[in-house]
Amino acid sequence: MVPPHLSRDNNPPPGNWTAGFWLRISSLHGSRRRRQVVLGAVVLVLLVGLVDFVTGAEASMLVFYFLPVALAVTGLSWRAGVVTALACVSIWLVGEALADHHYSNQLVRWWNACIALGTYLVLIWLLHSLLTLQRQMEERVRQRTADLTDEIAERERLEKVIMEISERERRRIGRDLHDDLGQHLTGTALAGQVLGEKLQARSAEEEPDAWHIVTLVEQGIEKTRNLAKGLLLAEIDPDGLRTALQELASATEDQARIICEFHCAETIRLEDSIAATHLFRITQEAIHNALRHGKARYIEITLRAEAGQLVLTVLDDGCGLPPSAARGHGLGLRIMAHRAAMINAGFTIERQPDGGTLVTCRLPA
Repeated sequence: MVPPHLSRDNNPPPGNWTAGFWLRISSLHGSRRRRQVVLGAVVLVLLVGLVDFVTGAEASMLVFYFLPVALAVTGLSWRAGVVTALACVSIWLVGEALADHHYSNQLVRWWNACIALGTYLVLIWLLHSLLTLQRQMEERVRQRTADLTDEIAERERLEKVIMEISERERRRIGRDLHDDLGQHLTGTALAGQVLGEKLQARSAEEEPDAWHIVTLVEQGIEKTRNLAKGLLLAEIDPDGLRTALQELASATEDQARIICEFHCAETIRLEDSIAATHLFRITQEAIHNALRHGKARYIEITLRAEAGQLVLTVLDDGCGLPPSAARGHGLGLRIMAHRAAMINAGFTIERQPDGGTLVTCRLPA
């Protein structure tokens, strides 16, 4: 078990040697440490007093007495600093008396002692103020860090909830399309067929129009099913990402009447179905942007393993993104970037020199 005075929470922050020394001194806790500080201050006072006595009046050592005073203030308290300052002045007076230094007036010795004590008191006040300000700033930083950590955690929780609500609404809309609108269109197509048969029995001129309406309704049914399928695909199995992307490419070709290819030369398996779902949604959004904004006629989807990462790319031959969208102001781009961030994946979107856009998502394996 680590002693409390050596715990990580009590370690001084990094800095230069001098700052680190005083911070380590100021962070001392416990009676053992206090005794060490007291012993160190006493030794320094006696050592400086001895040197002062040996050097005599030719070299003043009053400034060096501030070392034990500073040690007492930082290691104990300002009161201990005052006591140490009084001890320093007393030791100096004793040394002066033992050395039998002669002054023209004995008041000069006491005047020097008062000046030294006053200087020490001012320095004690300054040092204590700096230490108090430092502790207050550290406490504010700790509090602000804790608040930011809580805020980030709350934001991440809300983002996750929003994504869950979004997926739930996708499933609901998909079910409504499949069960409600799909059934309604199917009934309309059957009614149109009955109407066409009746007009055919009468040899009416409106018969071709009736069958044309039936064809349009059947096309609407097919589009509704495709939309419902994409919306109902709320979660992809980790082993099913490759199949889902292949089906997405095929569906894009059929619906948009363009060339959409999918390339995956090896078996790709993810550990997390959530990651697979986000990658699929990113691909969906990238294809949507390529068709709607880029007017692309060719889209290439690639899924591969590279340098310990799973790399998903979507390349199109469209007109490319406008500068504002390339800077990330588009809602679709922000959604893709957010989905990538939720699975700790890197996300980039680049305009190609010869036209088109390249969307890249790198997921650590």
